[in-house]
Amino acid sequence: MPVLEARQSVCRACPRLVAWREDVAVTKRRAYADEPYWGRPIPGWGDPRAALLVVGLAPAAHGGNRTGRVFTGDRSGDVLFAALHRAGLANQPTSVAADDGLALTGVRIFAAVRCAPPDNKPTPAERDTCAPWVHREVALIRPTLRVVVALGAFAWAAWWPVLRQVYGVRPPSPRPVFGHGAHWSGSAAPDLLGCYHVSQQNTFTGRLTTQMLDDVFARAKQLAGVD
Repeated sequence: MPVLEARQSVCRACPRLVAWREDVAVTKRRAYADEPYWGRPIPGWGDPRAALLVVGLAPAAHGGNRTGRVFTGDRSGDVLFAALHRAGLANQPTSVAADDGLALTGVRIFAAVRCAPPDNKPTPAERDTCAPWVHREVALIRPTLRVVVALGAFAWAAWWPVLRQVYGVRPPSPRPVFGHGAHWSGSAAPDLLGCYHVSQQNTFTGRLTTQMLDDVFARAKQLAGVD
């Protein structure tokens, strides 16, 4: 895993994303003007023997792109890690810095696109370019992986190519439609659960509530056989 993480950290395959992540790291947000920014691709993070995988959209410009750890230092991460803590999968409910002592048990997290995109909107082409990193990481945790939670339709769509590339399984046709609580099960691959993204747009408006998020992780733990 460390070798894969090191290789990802120097990827420059998507010019638009490279330009944005590096510009943000130089201009910074005023609140973080005195902090160093990571400004590179964000690798996956968590338990290397995970039974449960959480797949997000892409790092936040002043969250993961600043701290160097996925979902760390932004409001979305606050919501996600609080839920993982309630589910007994994280040792603390907050994620503010890469050295804050947070640890995950039985779960790993990565984004479908590893670099922060402008307006938090990576393109499908950028997702496809980033897919080999996704496939390699899933291959490493394949022996223990049982359930995948896709945060949003973008992450849901990113999972289907994994079936062919990592598991040698033909993706279902037509593709199952994403929805909160949607569940797809295949005989030779992990179960897939859909969950609305933990974005402020969803949590502030009540589209995604604490109970809805807790229900998804409770279901994921049940399917994965995690206590």
